[in-house]
Amino acid sequence: MRSLTKNILVLIFAGLLQQCSYSQSGTNHNKPDNMDSTKKNSVYSQTDTSKVELSEAEWKKILPEDVYNIARQKGTERPWTSKYESLTDKGTYYCAACGNPLFKSDTKFESGCGWPSFYEPISKSSIIYTPDHSHGMTRTEVQCGRCKAHLGHVFDDGPPPTGLRYCINGVVLDFEKAKEAEKKYNQKQ
Repeated sequence: MRSLTKNILVLIFAGLLQQCSYSQSGTNHNKPDNMDSTKKNSVYSQTDTSKVELSEAEWKKILPEDVYNIARQKGTERPWTSKYESLTDKGTYYCAACGNPLFKSDTKFESGCGWPSFYEPISKSSIIYTPDHSHGMTRTEVQCGRCKAHLGHVFDDGPPPTGLRYCINGVVLDFEKAKEAEKKYNQKQ
């Protein structure tokens, strides 16, 4: 009995130390260029700002399995598996489910947590904040302001000027390189 109690306490302590929980089901393939070509996402737009309201069955039909798992079932990808975790290119990060602009690359920083981290969203309306009491923790979930896809969580241990750390699952991000940066790069080649 004493050993069982000790094991439970160790597990609880380990869970509390880990600020961003993860599931083993996450895989590392994000973005529309990797989307299953048999699935057509008619709501994806980087310019449309209208709210997206689909049934879970409709979302399941148009999203790749890994994106659906995170965005609609509030899953979490394994840490250090996202190709965006260490990406330093200049550009804009979008919601992989609907195309809503979420973060600019100049607000991205290396947090060491294993997921892409940002200190500020593009706009106040790009993110929705929801209390999250899952896994025995109290956190603030961040969702896409257009389609309510689960993105990750926000913590108050980020850098200035906001002091916030948006810990985001890379699977639910798309990235578009800044046109100016790409043009300059190509001119140097």
